[in-house]
Amino acid sequence: MNLDQYDWKLLQRAFSALGIEIQTRQIEQFMQYYAFLIEWNGFMNLTAITEFDDVCIKHFVDSVSLCKAMDCSKEQTLIDIGTGAGFPGIPLKIIFPNLTITLLDSLGKRVKFLNTVIENLGLEQIDAIHGRAEDFAKPDLLREKFDVCVSRAVANLSTLSEYCLPYVKTGGYFVSYKSEKVSEEIQTAKKAIALLGGEVFHQEEFTLPCSDIYRNLFVIRKVKNTPKKYPRKAGLPTREPLK
Repeated sequence: MNLDQYDWKLLQRAFSALGIEIQTRQIEQFMQYYAFLIEWNGFMNLTAITEFDDVCIKHFVDSVSLCKAMDCSKEQTLIDIGTGAGFPGIPLKIIFPNLTITLLDSLGKRVKFLNTVIENLGLEQIDAIHGRAEDFAKPDLLREKFDVCVSRAVANLSTLSEYCLPYVKTGGYFVSYKSEKVSEEIQTAKKAIALLGGEVFHQEEFTLPCSDIYRNLFVIRKVKNTPKKYPRKAGLPTREPLK
């Protein structure tokens, strides 16, 4: 791929601000990813953000900013719930190949896109699964199998915790990417988080490199097993968040 086609140095500068020195192969993978994203976005809804610079900062760098809240350099398992077009899971895999990643999404067409990207970028130890978060959180499937669960999904913290904490091992973490201050939301969600086996651990507030975009990574630690009745049946965590 012709790296001069885009200002990939923006990507280099932004990652450098996160303490990451990106390699040529990784730049090529991001360029390929961008090309697939724009191509497939022409016939299915993957993202409203399509300009190269915006995708670099608002999707690629934003995804990898997880490293500000936790050590991503260790060997660990990670699940991305409601991954959509692969954010944050695929950028995390490109930068941190030591991560073993599962991408979960409820739309089959998006999973087909994800598998195309994974294959063409030559990524290993990363799988895309078609399904709902409520369904795969069963004990005989993926329940409490992961060191880390992440989600950029737009929902309140109580709802996201019910979908995500069941996937996390005791001692592991759920990280919610937020684009706004969530002080009030945290207070509302604390009881639900405790009920689901978690505890409020840490918040990392910052501005995305090469931008003025506010970000808040909200980290919940799993301190005990999630009761078997959670998550509740499809739709309930969204319609009736735990209080």
